Amino acid sequence: MESFWGILKNELIYQKRFSTRQEAMREIREYIEIFYNRQRKQAHLDYLSPAAFERQFYQMREAA
Repeated sequence: MESFWGILKNELIYQKRFSTRQEAMREIREYIEIFYNRQRKQAHLDYLSPAAFERQFYQMREAA
């Protein structure tokens, strides 16, 4: 979890200046839900995005 907070800060927080707390919350939520959870390549998933890993999982499952 600590590495996640470091990644979030480096990739979003330190790169942008937010006008309001609501804007910051919206941007953080979008980063997590859209980019981090779906698109960002993850080392523990053999450097695939979660969406690509899931597709690969189901393709391998159908082939078996």
